[in-house]
Amino acid sequence: MSVRASGAGPAEPAEDLGAALRRATAQLAEAGVPSPRADAELLAEHLLGCGLGRLRALAVMGAPVPAGFWDLVSERTRRVPLQHLTGKAPFRHLVLSVGPGVFVPRPETETLVTLALEWIAAQPGLAGTAGSPVVVDLGTGSGAIAASIAAECPTASVHAVELSELAHAWAERNVALPEVGGRVRLVLGDLRTAFPDLDGAVDVVVSNPPYIPAGMVPREPEAAEHDPELALYSGGEDGLELPLAAIASAARLLRPGGFFAMEHAEVQGGPLAARLRADPNWTDVGSHRDLNGLPRATTAVRKGSPRVEELGP
Repeated sequence: MSVRASGAGPAEPAEDLGAALRRATAQLAEAGVPSPRADAELLAEHLLGCGLGRLRALAVMGAPVPAGFWDLVSERTRRVPLQHLTGKAPFRHLVLSVGPGVFVPRPETETLVTLALEWIAAQPGLAGTAGSPVVVDLGTGSGAIAASIAAECPTASVHAVELSELAHAWAERNVALPEVGGRVRLVLGDLRTAFPDLDGAVDVVVSNPPYIPAGMVPREPEAAEHDPELALYSGGEDGLELPLAAIASAARLLRPGGFFAMEHAEVQGGPLAARLRADPNWTDVGSHRDLNGLPRATTAVRKGSPRVEELGP
């Protein structure tokens, strides 16, 4: 005969997945995480290896909490980036590998890929299967921009440079994705001096250089405490040292009529556009807003007449 200890009540039922997601959401919200429910679900998805629909079905059915879930929630409450915990960062049509030592790509940077691809598509000599645009990504970081352009424009020849050895290692993994098809030439080096063999022969230069002034600290703990300083901070009080270096490299690399697109801080759009308009190397300077309506990218065209062979019959 079994005997229950005196005063002992019934055992507490184990917490199921639905209850765990609700409790995790509350903890993440208290920690200031901007999207607590989505993050809780993404952490559970990562551990279960399932999609969102399946996860929510499991939560309704009272499935058990996956092992390691609360460890990941604890890390996220300390504002460790979600992408560092899952090791993945969606970017356009790709899922990139990311982690400590590399800047986590943001959705607003996808605009640079759109601008480059739309410009290529509008050029009679570059669009379609007959065209072979040459594209350079200055300061590629995780390789997000270079890999996306190569994946979405299979005829492009893409070249990317990164200064950080850690970021370069992550970029190596991402440009090796099957969707990219081995069409990215990745080098370890400085965007100021990269690819001298391509001087005057490039159709498109894109760049998301470090642009935060040295004295400023990002508001989000995920960026301030976990993104590498080399990817965040540019020289000078205005943070324009590396953006201006990217402009100089673009002017060197682009052929006459070539296209340049660069991401920057919202307060830098006006000064950068003014400098481009005052520079005799550039024409057709334009500003482009992000999803929040903030000026996030500037484009320009390398001044000069295209070579005769590019004009066609």
